[in-house]
Amino acid sequence: MALFRNLGPFSTTAIGHGEMPLTIENNRGHEVGIETLHASLDAGCRHIDTAWAYYCSGGEEQTGEKLIREAMASWNGPKDEVTIATKVGHFRNFTDGKPTWDVDGSPENLIKRAKQSAFELGVDMIDLLYFHRPDPKVPYNESVEAIKQLVDEGVAQEAGISNASIEQIDIARGILGDKLIAVQNQYSPIYLDTADTLEYTAKVGLNFVCWSPLGGFRKPKDETKFDPFREVAEAHGVSYQQVVLAWELAKGSHVFVIPGAPRPATILDSLKAGDLELTPEELAKLG
Repeated sequence: MALFRNLGPFSTTAIGHGEMPLTIENNRGHEVGIETLHASLDAGCRHIDTAWAYYCSGGEEQTGEKLIREAMASWNGPKDEVTIATKVGHFRNFTDGKPTWDVDGSPENLIKRAKQSAFELGVDMIDLLYFHRPDPKVPYNESVEAIKQLVDEGVAQEAGISNASIEQIDIARGILGDKLIAVQNQYSPIYLDTADTLEYTAKVGLNFVCWSPLGGFRKPKDETKFDPFREVAEAHGVSYQQVVLAWELAKGSHVFVIPGAPRPATILDSLKAGDLELTPEELAKLG
């Protein structure tokens, strides 16, 4: 049975589906993307995370949001149970012939892109809208004020921030109040730099959403960091990825994870982590 937690006003699955691998470089194609989202939803996942910028650099924009709209339209399950989050502020471009990411946190851009997101998702109101990443060219409060305007105008129901420090969390809290429900930061056994924000969100009553909770797939990583997780996984007869996700969820009832999945088998394995209970001894071993 899927593990449900409260994400602001939404009761949704603590293990969400990170859509990014389905529509950025080296994805497995449109049909596999639809198949993967349907497999996830059929298995009980009720939390899907995407972004305006989840498309191949140099290609058609917003393909992630468009894929989700198509998958939801063609899925026969209870659509009203699904919480869909998206993010604005990032965009793709080429630098020296390589696909890269850049930011534009100007209020006018955030407002324009959020309205495009709602349109491509096919919704009157976005469930959860994140400010994707701080823009050093724009004062942080000005970007967050734009997110507040979008909530006030009904473009988004709830707000979140991503890739944020404790200082930025407090700025957003001051502007958004109880409409700020989530902080989405990178967190995994190979990326613990945001542990302070994980702890701080619990203290101030916000949800913490781990992106790249399994370490990500686009960059080389130190595989030795996962050795303790492999040992625990062998004892349980499960994948080490399930152990990683269960360990993260055990960090607090405010924690959510959104593992990426390039194909159905990947997300179906990840969703099983909600049923995995780790002992206090195992959790102590994992850190």
